[in-house]
Amino acid sequence: MKFSKNLIIFAARDGMARCLSAALIDCTPSEITELLEQEEHNYQGECLTPLIVAARNGHADVVKLLVSKFNVDTEHAGCVKVENYYIQGATALWCAAGAGHLNVVKVLVHAGANVNHTTMTNSTPLRAACFDGRLDIVKYLIEHGAMVNIPNKYNNSCLMIASYKGHLDIVQFLLDQGVDPNTQANCGATALLFAAECGHLQVVKELLAHGAKLITTISGMTPILAAAERTRADVVEYFLEKCDISLKDKIDALELLGASFANDKDYYNLTKTFEYLHKAMILRFSQPVPILKPQFQPIPAYENWIECQSIEELNAIRLNENSLHMESLTIRERILGVHNPEVPHPVIFRGAVFADNGRFDRCIDLWLHGLKLYQLNDMPIVKDLLRFAQIFSQMLRVGINIDLSTVEIILKSAVHELGRNKQRMKTVKLEEDIVQEKEDLENNIISTLYILVILSKLIDSCDEEQLFRIHKIVFELNQLKVKTRSGQSLLHLAVNPATPVDNFHTSDVCRFPCALTAKLLIKCGADVNDLDINRNSPLHIIASYQKPIRNFVTLHTIITLLIEAGAHVDIVNTRGEIPTDTATTGITEIILRTQSKPSLKCLAARAINMYYISYKGQVPEALVPFIELHGPVITNSA
Repeated sequence: MKFSKNLIIFAARDGMARCLSAALIDCTPSEITELLEQEEHNYQGECLTPLIVAARNGHADVVKLLVSKFNVDTEHAGCVKVENYYIQGATALWCAAGAGHLNVVKVLVHAGANVNHTTMTNSTPLRAACFDGRLDIVKYLIEHGAMVNIPNKYNNSCLMIASYKGHLDIVQFLLDQGVDPNTQANCGATALLFAAECGHLQVVKELLAHGAKLITTISGMTPILAAAERTRADVVEYFLEKCDISLKDKIDALELLGASFANDKDYYNLTKTFEYLHKAMILRFSQPVPILKPQFQPIPAYENWIECQSIEELNAIRLNENSLHMESLTIRERILGVHNPEVPHPVIFRGAVFADNGRFDRCIDLWLHGLKLYQLNDMPIVKDLLRFAQIFSQMLRVGINIDLSTVEIILKSAVHELGRNKQRMKTVKLEEDIVQEKEDLENNIISTLYILVILSKLIDSCDEEQLFRIHKIVFELNQLKVKTRSGQSLLHLAVNPATPVDNFHTSDVCRFPCALTAKLLIKCGADVNDLDINRNSPLHIIASYQKPIRNFVTLHTIITLLIEAGAHVDIVNTRGEIPTDTATTGITEIILRTQSKPSLKCLAARAINMYYISYKGQVPEALVPFIELHGPVITNSA
């Protein structure tokens, strides 16, 4: 049957209708149902039925065979991956519409497929077609009952997604169908804002011609500000020319446009920066009573920069790149505010440029400010933690002093982020969110480990008070009990030669196993008897190290640290092995045997497991985990 199941999936995928029909000819009705309603889970994390596979690949003849001859359920939903997003609850019709297969769409609709069936995120086949830019499919679906106003879970409409993607013909068609251009998503964004931020000028013109308004989002963004923030100069200038915008808002838009050109990695242009800042300054003094810039507390990361208040002051910095950069970062934060998620990106970019030029001090100042903004808005800092590990590693390699208090701040931020990851893991429900959270947690654990390695190399230079603070943070980190998908704790990873190491500077400093990092973790309360999913303790992991002669000191130090901290030498993993059994060399085995002697308590626990002696309900509850530690149930393979 397994062979038959694979054959059905392959035939559906490759459009082999005759092969599919022949494979089913001698099957009973129940076997046919089982084969055609099967769900294949592939390596990409997708869940596909034969009908979904055929529809997605545009094989109309296979789809027609399945729905007409074998009466396959057209509403059987699966999970597909589209542009790195997992779409749960996608039907064959959704997949066909999203992949642009009109002939398949027609077959499915004719067979009675629900044109308004929604995915887990409330996306319809019509939305999928709008995303893909297939006007022919959009028209066909609407002609056959598709509702144009069903939004997704974010209240994002079909018009919004078409505007975002720049599909002018679909936007025109939907507007002609009477779709309201001023409907707002949950964040307050409209189709006009999506078109403006993506620079689709013709779509912007069409929306304005149909009554679209410049509506402000919850975060304070308007379509013109969104365009300015993304350096969409033609869109900004069109808004200024055609729309009724207050003088203050015009100034803000021009200043934001100029400021964004100064710190955008893709559209960096200081000539345009000065041009638009100059235009804005002229507008500030165009009235009898000038509109002066508001005064704000200077930001240390921006060199405590004070914005230019006159045309003369602006002209004075025209040829000074650093001054224009700081002026622009200050302007962006003033106009957008600290709670706008778009503020940190250029800050990080400017810091990276400083790092490339060896100005690590300025890089760290800016990255710390960016980190603060991200965490202020409860945004993920996965990339930031790795970034800091990389820059610290680079500084160590070239011999530049690192301020230990900065590493302390980053470690504290990492602990906060890992705690946030654990909380989110309890609340997310959608598969794509679960996958992302697991990925974020794993990456953050590894980055935190890098930071611990760096910290362990610097810790001897800190005073008693700072040492206490660091130990407290590491203790809090251990209390989180974070683990990778393979069940490995930070201590497992610290002693594991297979722990992955990022190759951008980090590999110059972070190498595993690392005795200093293991020592720091153990001193701050790491569980030396913690087990991964294969019931391997940290002692199992280090015992299997295959380079004992080259790194004898590291091997000996880690084993000694673990055993002195209470690591059991007779914990049994899922393969029935104790640490000495996993030793790959005689040297490791000798170290293990000379460093420890099993206690009578351990020997008794092993005997109970070895001879399958019943103990639950006969010994104190507190002893049960201890006994289980010394001998799991071993599954014998055939």
